[in-house]
Amino acid sequence: MNPDAIAKIKMIKASLRCFAFGLLALLPIIGIPFGIVALIFSGQVRAGQKRFWNPARPYWLCGNICAFIGTIFWCFVVVLIIGRILNLL
Repeated sequence: MNPDAIAKIKMIKASLRCFAFGLLALLPIIGIPFGIVALIFSGQVRAGQKRFWNPARPYWLCGNICAFIGTIFWCFVVVLIIGRILNLL
């Protein structure tokens, strides 16, 4: 198979993985590692988009936004919980 086609297929699959893990990042507390993984896939997709058109771009964008919001929000919640436990806040 053509190496360019293989690279494009990998980019599309990474876009869909970013979407799936981004949605999982919205889960309470346990979503933090999923959000980090989604952001890693997002970086791989972004590198591939410099060479190819990405038909799964809407999924990539949605996954990227969900991963970012979920990771930031749940990390903030975890910090608040730990702060309350330690009576630092």
